Amino acid sequence: MFPEVVERYYSNGLYVYISKFSRIVFGKFPFSVGDCIYFLVVFLILRWFCQQRKLGKLNWKDSALRILSFLSVFYFLFNLLWAMNYHRVPLFEKMAIERKYSNEDLLKFTKVLIAKTNEIHSQIQKNDSLKVVFPYSQEQVFEMNLKGYQLLSNQFSSFEYTNPSVKKSLISLPLSYMGFGGYLNPFTNEAQVNDKGPMYNFPTTVCHEMAHQLGYASESEANFIGFLASIKNENLYFQYSGYSYALRYCLGNWRIRDEKVFDELLKTIHPGILKNYKESEEFWKNYETFIEKGFQIFYDNFLKFNQQKDGLGGYSKFVDLMVNYYKDKSF
Repeated sequence: MFPEVVERYYSNGLYVYISKFSRIVFGKFPFSVGDCIYFLVVFLILRWFCQQRKLGKLNWKDSALRILSFLSVFYFLFNLLWAMNYHRVPLFEKMAIERKYSNEDLLKFTKVLIAKTNEIHSQIQKNDSLKVVFPYSQEQVFEMNLKGYQLLSNQFSSFEYTNPSVKKSLISLPLSYMGFGGYLNPFTNEAQVNDKGPMYNFPTTVCHEMAHQLGYASESEANFIGFLASIKNENLYFQYSGYSYALRYCLGNWRIRDEKVFDELLKTIHPGILKNYKESEEFWKNYETFIEKGFQIFYDNFLKFNQQKDGLGGYSKFVDLMVNYYKDKSF
C-alpha cells in the first residue's frame, strides 16, 4: 500500500546497508554459503522429524507450534533481508516508461533487434551459419560483468554495483530439473547461477541475478536491467548474450500474437543465432520432468503472493519495458 515509503526507507535505505554488508562478508567465500545453509537446514529438519518418530507418540500441538515458530522466523528474515523489495516503486514509474505499445511498435523494435543481433553475430562469426561458441570461463564472466554494470551506472546511478558476490550454485543439477538458470539467496545476498546451461547465454543470466542483488525483485525488471548491463559491456560476446536473450523474448511474444509474422521474422535471423537457440532448447528439454512443472506452479504462485500479479509471466513482461524504453532511442 505504501511503495514510496518502501522505496525511500527500505530499498534505498536499510537494504543498501544490508546487501552491501552481506556481499562483503559472504563474497569472500569461493563457494556458495547460502546453498550450504540450505543443506544444513534441510538436514536439521529431517533429523528433527526422525527424532520425533523415535519418541513414538508425536505431540502434534507442540510440533505444530515448533513448525510455525520456524516458519515465522524464516518469513520475517526473508522480508527483512530482501523481499520487501517486492513492494517498491515499479521501474516503469521511476524511469518514466510507458506501459502500453502497439503491434507496430513491437514489430519495429523486433526488426531493429534482429539487425543488431545479426550484426554482432557477424562480427564474432564470419560464417552466418555457425553458432557462437563462448570463449570465456564462468569465473571470467563474473569478473567481466562488472564492467557492464560500471558503464550502465554512468548513465543510471541507481544501477551501481559494488562488492561482488556471485557464485556457481552447488545445486545446479536440481536447478536444471526445476527449470531455473539461477536464483538469489535472500539470506546471504549471494547471486547463485546454474553452471550447467549454454555459455552464450551465461553473462545475461548472471546480470539478471546481480540485478536482484541490487534490490530489484521483479523478474521483468531484473531481466531489463540484466539486458542493459549486458549490451553496455564493451565485449562483443557479452553484447551478443544480451541482444540474443532479448530477441528470443520478442520472438516468443510474436509466436503468441501472430504465427505468420513470427515465421517471417525467423527468415531474417542468421542460422547461427537460431542454432544457439536450439542449443538452449535441447539443454532444457533434457531436464524436463514433472519436477519442473511442479516447481513452476509453486514459483508462479509464490510470485503472485508477493505482489507480482503476472507470476512467471512477469519474465516476459520485460519486453514491455524494452519496447517502450527504446521508442525514441537507439541502441
